[in-house]
Amino acid sequence: METAAGLTFRDATDADVDALVVLIESAYRGDSSRTGWTTEADILEGQRTDPEGVLDVIKSPDSRLLTVERDGEVIACCQLEHRGEHAYFGMFAVSPRLQGAGLGKVIIAEAERTAREDWGVREMHMTVISVREDLIAWYERRGYRRTGRMTPFPYGDERFGIPQRADLQFELLVKELT
Repeated sequence: METAAGLTFRDATDADVDALVVLIESAYRGDSSRTGWTTEADILEGQRTDPEGVLDVIKSPDSRLLTVERDGEVIACCQLEHRGEHAYFGMFAVSPRLQGAGLGKVIIAEAERTAREDWGVREMHMTVISVREDLIAWYERRGYRRTGRMTPFPYGDERFGIPQRADLQFELLVKELT
């Protein structure tokens, strides 16, 4: 589907895996991620995802990895997973060089519309590292609310990064989809 902003939304395929790993890593890890505001470079080193993790989302029957293109270039993505009465939103990445221009708002709105229309869900859930106050505030401006429900960060599992501090945990954020 193409939007007024010249964005094309489609489901990722196996052929997209390498480009999506590069995109996700560039948005969250290493010095290149510091170009944008979503960087986790100060709290996590190592990888954010890998080809197997991306392929698992693409292949899962209850998930979609929405891929966003502009002029044939993959510039953003997000995971949608159908979990009964709600959908889970994750693996959200926008190219650091394009952050701050309003693309995130357009993409999350399309993800919410897709989950509501395709699966009939009434809520979107996501987890955010609780120390990411700026990111949580951004989601709150989009209608998400903090629940105070925390889950532990997977310390010791380097597939999710190498923590640079000992107080990391995930907080559940929820939005009613109307």
